[in-house]
Amino acid sequence: MLQSEIWDERTARRYDTPGTGMFAPAVLGPTVDRLVELADGGRALELAIGTGRVAVPLAERGVPVSGIELSEPMLARLRAKADDAAIPVVVGDMATALVPGEFQLVYLVFNTISNLLTQAGQVACFRNAARHLAPGGRFVVELWVPELRKLPPGQQAVVWESATGYIGLDTYDVLHQQVVSHHFRFDPEAGHEAELSRSPHRYIWPAELDLMAELAGMTLESRHADWSGAEFTADSRSHVSVYRKPGPF
Repeated sequence: MLQSEIWDERTARRYDTPGTGMFAPAVLGPTVDRLVELADGGRALELAIGTGRVAVPLAERGVPVSGIELSEPMLARLRAKADDAAIPVVVGDMATALVPGEFQLVYLVFNTISNLLTQAGQVACFRNAARHLAPGGRFVVELWVPELRKLPPGQQAVVWESATGYIGLDTYDVLHQQVVSHHFRFDPEAGHEAELSRSPHRYIWPAELDLMAELAGMTLESRHADWSGAEFTADSRSHVSVYRKPGPF
């Protein structure tokens, strides 16, 4: 399935959940705070800017933000919040699309780099980020850690979230480093039917991510378990990694 087919009108319509989920202040606040700090007074570029979950509040904090977005329906929802003068966006693939100018910060949040389904595509994304960075600029990636330790021999699926009205599970192809996320949404009081949506991903280990950065001419500056700066450990389920392009000498 193509990414443009996954991020369609229906997905875009239910993506924004003001005040809850990804939009909860406890989630979004630390993200924006950290990105303001990393932008260091310069311009920021968001790869796969989506509906503007991060870009809109970041721009409201005074950071000039541009974006790249493949999905027209997602971009339409962003345009309802901010016009092209406020947040200019280039329609295209985050691994290849070009945005005019240089940026102090390029960022890619909420596991989105895994939407690129090949190693070559992910390496190209790192190179595209580096291409847009000014000397000394930073590339920030937020990504989940594959939960392969939960897979006993012969089992391919892991339930990673179970909540009222929702079950999320991943099925792994460990030979090809692929995972499909299955999202079951249902009304607990409305019978037994559930709505199912799926999204394919290529999972990446932190060490592989670091090598991709090196191939693009960047080095790891820091890695934490979340946006608030918690220590990254062997038990962390995700990480925020900051890569640095060599500065002016």
